[in-house]
Order: sequence, then structure tokens, then C-alpha cells
Amino acid sequence: MSSTTSTTPLSTAGLAAIGEAVPVPSYDRSAVTPGIVHLGVGGFHRAHQAMYLDRLMNDGKALDWGIRGIGVLPHDARMKEVMDAQDGLYTLVLKHPDGSREPRVVGSILDFTLAPEDPDAAVEVMADPRIRIVSLTITEGGYNIDAVTHEFLLDEHGVAADLAGGAVPRTAFGLVVEALRRRRERGLTPFTLMSCDNLAGNGDLARHAFVAFATAKDPELGAWVDAHVAFPNTMVDRITPGTTDADRAEVRERFGIEDAWPVVCEPFTQWVVQDDFPLGRPPLEDAGVQVVADVEPYELMKLRLLNASHQALCYFGHLAGYRLVHEVVQDPLFARFLLSYMEREGTPTLPPVPGIDLDAYRRELISRFSNGEVRDTVARLCNESSDRIPKWLLPVVRHQLAHGGEFFRGAAVVASWARYAEGVDEDGEPIEVSDRLAQRLVATAQRNRTEPTAFIEDRSLFGDLVDDERFVAEYTATLASLHERGARATLEDLVARDAPS
Repeated sequence: MSSTTSTTPLSTAGLAAIGEAVPVPSYDRSAVTPGIVHLGVGGFHRAHQAMYLDRLMNDGKALDWGIRGIGVLPHDARMKEVMDAQDGLYTLVLKHPDGSREPRVVGSILDFTLAPEDPDAAVEVMADPRIRIVSLTITEGGYNIDAVTHEFLLDEHGVAADLAGGAVPRTAFGLVVEALRRRRERGLTPFTLMSCDNLAGNGDLARHAFVAFATAKDPELGAWVDAHVAFPNTMVDRITPGTTDADRAEVRERFGIEDAWPVVCEPFTQWVVQDDFPLGRPPLEDAGVQVVADVEPYELMKLRLLNASHQALCYFGHLAGYRLVHEVVQDPLFARFLLSYMEREGTPTLPPVPGIDLDAYRRELISRFSNGEVRDTVARLCNESSDRIPKWLLPVVRHQLAHGGEFFRGAAVVASWARYAEGVDEDGEPIEVSDRLAQRLVATAQRNRTEPTAFIEDRSLFGDLVDDERFVAEYTATLASLHERGARATLEDLVARDAPS
């Protein structure tokens, strides 16, 4: 690695110096006007959507589509602090498998408002008539939808508080719906609401959630939102691990940039967007985005192959002693299990995907997961499993059960989650279970040895799968093997069951 002796703090004033070594915005940022508000500014948004807008702006396009960020949660205060200090600028570093780095400074985010600090200011940012799109990355669990009934949970604490008379909005639902109410009151056309979270039919789900909230607040307003707000579906893809102190040090030492919150990611990126933007949109296709009439085939491909495979590797991987994703997938046993899952269980549930060679896509996923430079952590993939397994993996299991297909690998993944959720690994060391339902999950999982179906009896997560004898038999057999023989031996047995294709 080359080293730089002097460093420049990242800010508008420092761009000229930084630009001598690293690509920086070629456009006049003072001429960029806002067109998009994004809720949930984190690593993924900055590696993905903001990057695409910056790419367009560097080509002299979309200068009226600058992004204004909003932080919805109290812990977003740190992001506001950094973005304010750096004038919204950050370094995006692509980590190539050969060890090379591809940095650039991204300038498409104009400013950042912290909603808990000033809810009214956040609402007014969205009520601004220049804003034509409000986009969201609020996590898979942020839509407040019951995993089994698919109903919007009106009694969730934050939602209930926002629905109270005279409440100051705090949740994404309260803030967005209040902004829509003000636009309606002022005779302004509503913005398009675009979800960028990893959910099947994310636009349809966003419509369901926001219309349900608006209707509970004011039935007439709910009907107006349903009739007049567009909710395009999208598929987003780029592996973006959390930023570490080592990443900050590398940006400083290798590129001479003092950046408090750079973003690192893999080279691969994909964004598929349904073309439904009544107030217009940036020319996304000019930046490599696939703008299509129907996102669903691409979305299901990604969720059921990439995202579900992440779940298939992370619990087994952690139990087997791995802590980095590339180490798991570079193990031939794990790579074979993942390919078998994708080929034999995930792919049969998919409709045709226009323009995609699924065999090449599956093998590309193995290559992407194996990129040792990204250093994605197994722990990140194990987080918030109660939001991920029901949305990404269980639809595959249910499809295969209903159609007489293979499902034992999916059942085994659920068993590996149950074993992981016991909170103790195979060496007796503690596992920190990071999940909004962690307390409940761990308490239930700790009954696994005496009550083998206790974990899957949670119908709010698993629905009626516990009533299917075929699923229960596979699940309990894998769970018993994990207890008696450990993760690696269990995985060897599962791979040995592979039927000839």
C-alpha cells in the first residue's frame, strides 16, 4: 500500500487539493438544487443511490436532483455531525478482489436534517415543492408489517404515539404522511415515495404501510395518498459492509483524505427501478440503472438467491468458527451448500428473469461473497434475522413444500438460526444475538434441546410451518445434528444428500 504524508480534511474547501489524487465532483455543487429527499442515510444509500446521482451529475445531468438527507432515529445524530462537518461529502471506495482500490468523492448529498432534533424542519424538507421523490432505506423491519398476517401494526409503540391527537411526528410514517398532508393542503402534487429496502414488492409494501398509517390518522387523507401517491418497486444490490476504523485509516494513509465516515463496498452494483414517477425522475438509465415496467422477477432473484444465501451461510458459518464472509465461502463445503441451495431450492421458485443467465448469476454470487478485500462480517448477516428469514427464506420453503420440491436445505438454515439463537457457540463462548426480538428468541431457543419444535412454534414468524410434518422432520433432524455433531459435520451430511441435477 502506498502512503501519503499529508492529509486534507474532506470539505468543499479541500476538494481542489484532494482532486489532485482522487476523483472529486466535476460539477459546481453550489448550482445543484434538491429534487430527492432520502430517509435513512447510511452506508448502503451512499454506496448506491447517491453514487448513481453523483455519476449523472458528473456527466452534467440531473443537477436539479440533489439529495437532502433525513435521519429518523436518535443515533443518526453522528451521521448529521459528520455530514455537516464535511459539507455532505464522503469518500466511496470500491474494494476489488485483487487488492486494488477505486476511490472517489461523492457530492450528490446536499445536507442532512435530524428529525428527532427538529421534526418540523424534516417535514418541511419533504413539503418543499422542489422535492419530487422521497426515497427510503429504513431496513426490512422498518415497515412495521406483521410477518404472517401482513397487516400494518397500528399498536406498535412509535406508530401509536404518532397517531395520538396533536402528536409531533417521530416515525418515518408520521413524518412522511404529515409532509404529504401539508402538500395536499397547499395544493401541491404529492412526491413519489420510493422504497430501496430488500423486500419483495417493496413499493407495494410501502403503499400498504403508509396508506394504513394515513388512513388511521385521517381516512380522507388515507384515500388521497392511495389515489395520488406513486410507490414504484425497486431492486437494489451492492454488498456494503459497515465502515471500520481500519477503513478510515486506509482512506487517510492511502489517499490523504481525512474522512470521518467513508463508505467501502464491492465493485458490483445493480439497481432495477419500476418506471412510475408522475413528477418525473432523473435519467437513471444513463447511469446504468435498469428502468423497467416490472421489477418483480429481478427482485425475487436477488432476495431468494443473494439475500437468502447470506442467511444460509451466516449461522452455519458462525457456528463453524468463521467471522468473515469470504472465509466462509472460500471453504468448498460452504460454497457447494450455497450453490445447491440456489440451484435446487431458490431458483425453482423464480419466474423467468429477462436478460439474466441464472447459472452465471449464481456463480457470480459465489465470486462476490468470496471477495476477501470487502471483509464483510458474518455478524452483520446474522443481525435482525427475525426480519430477514421470514421475508427472504421462508417464501422459498413454502413454495417448495407446496410444489413437491426439495426444501431440506431451507429447513436446515432455519435450524441453524435456532441453534445460533441459543446464544452460545460450540465452544461454549457467548453469541451476541442482535435482533429486535432478541430477548424472546434467545429464551425460546434455549429450550431447543428439550422442546425441539419450540423455536418454530412462534407463529408470528413461521406461520403454520410447524404444522407441516415434512418440514418439522427436516428441521428437528438438523437441529439434533447441530447439537450432537456440530455445524461442519451437519453441513457435510446435507451436502452428501445432493441429488444429481
